[in-house]
Amino acid sequence: MTDNPLLDLADYRQSVWLDDIRRGLLGDGTLRRLIENDGVSGVTTNPSIFEKAIVEGHDYDAALRAAARRDATPAEIGDRLMREDVAAAADLLSAVYDRTEGRDGYVSLEVSPHLAHDTEATVREAQRLWAELGRPNLMIKVPATREGLPALRRLIAEGINVNCTLLFSVARYAEAAEAYLDALEARHAAGQPLHAVSSVASFFVSRIDTKVDARLDACGAPRAAALRGQAAIACARLAYQHFLKLSAQPRWQALAARGARPQRLLWASTSTKEARYSDIKYVEALIGRDTVTTLPLATLTAYCDHGRPAPRLEEHLDRAVALPAELAALGIELEAIAAQLEDEGLRKFVEPFDRIQRHIAARLSAAGP
Repeated sequence: MTDNPLLDLADYRQSVWLDDIRRGLLGDGTLRRLIENDGVSGVTTNPSIFEKAIVEGHDYDAALRAAARRDATPAEIGDRLMREDVAAAADLLSAVYDRTEGRDGYVSLEVSPHLAHDTEATVREAQRLWAELGRPNLMIKVPATREGLPALRRLIAEGINVNCTLLFSVARYAEAAEAYLDALEARHAAGQPLHAVSSVASFFVSRIDTKVDARLDACGAPRAAALRGQAAIACARLAYQHFLKLSAQPRWQALAARGARPQRLLWASTSTKEARYSDIKYVEALIGRDTVTTLPLATLTAYCDHGRPAPRLEEHLDRAVALPAELAALGIELEAIAAQLEDEGLRKFVEPFDRIQRHIAARLSAAGP
């Protein structure tokens, strides 16, 4: 073991990606140090992260002043700022991408959340971002809506890396995994190489506990309190069991023999929302091979300080299997919770996406003609 618990996660074949991006992190050397010293091997972004970066602080003042002198809309300016940050991060991670032969070194960029229920528009937006950034270690984030999964299938078949995001249920994850296999088979049938395309499935964890715990607190049943804080980790463990079963099937093994990469599960929403729980609860419990944990800077720092690495992802499977029925007996259906979380997750991305444009418009107006 090393003095840095983050570095030890590699011993369990788990990758650490940073769930943050800001021009300041890129410019002051912070991201470079996280890559070199803490084993960070990827970056994930979303509209909430970009809103915080652009609206708060002064990292983008010079870029916005320059934009004010060009004939561009707020939407075009916001798009350009995000692409510039993602390109800079991808360039910093290119050495990781090369060293790991494409296993790691990715930066994720989300399509507009307004397109989450439009397959064709999602595909066009992903194609545009992929072409304009022109980097093999880019991943396009596509929400795992009913309309998003066909987009994932088409993009992977075209050779565009996809981060399938906003997964809250084992059933929807299984559909995303199926779409990935379908896409790889279509790509092979078209005579295209499989090793050059990659995907992760982003399973959001802490938000599940937030929603389920609130329902448990409200139901008043004597046994409800004992079930608090268990649902998210149970769902993640069941999703991982599905991943392992797929990996053992002849269908996947045939694709792997042709060079296909597994669609790794990525644990998202790993910051703890409940003060009574450990600040590294979702990092500690979900360490396992062929997975990614994506951490906001505060959670990454906390784990570096007091993490205790051990492979815990396959522990307590009997509890994970039993929990959905126990919750259902209390009137809490995990699939219904997942549907609510998907809708809320999309709103949480649409609202900051729109606020970015309003902020830029206000800055341009203040700058004058």
